[in-house]
Amino acid sequence: MHIAWEQFTPLTAIGGGLLIGLASVLLMAGIGRIAGVTGILAGVFTGLFQANKSEWPWRLAFILGLAISPILYTVFGELPTIEIQTEWPALLFAGLIVGFGTRLGSGCTSGHGVCGISRLSPRSIIATLAFMGAGFATVALVRHVL
Repeated sequence: MHIAWEQFTPLTAIGGGLLIGLASVLLMAGIGRIAGVTGILAGVFTGLFQANKSEWPWRLAFILGLAISPILYTVFGELPTIEIQTEWPALLFAGLIVGFGTRLGSGCTSGHGVCGISRLSPRSIIATLAFMGAGFATVALVRHVL
């Protein structure tokens, strides 16, 4: 994947962070739920098979909002070109590992990193440190050892 660093601006990064934070606060203040994407997505699928389907609509709306956002973004600007330089089997394997880690860590980076740390959850702070540490170690290993 190629990142166009020359197109990065702090303003867009701050704007994106503010929007994520605002969405998290609105979800928590509005219906008392944490904006952990993995848990929300899992709830969409499990909600289809449960008798109480009251949580299914907001979860589906949240996921649809994530899917529609890039389309709306193109109204205001051009999406950056994404070039992934690996094969599909590696991507699928990576996705499975991420899914396994998410279940093992009882949540994803958005749930722990954005919402958990803001609530001063010790479990989320430790989980986020583990996510970041594993990411740093992986980059160091791939870039400098392999």
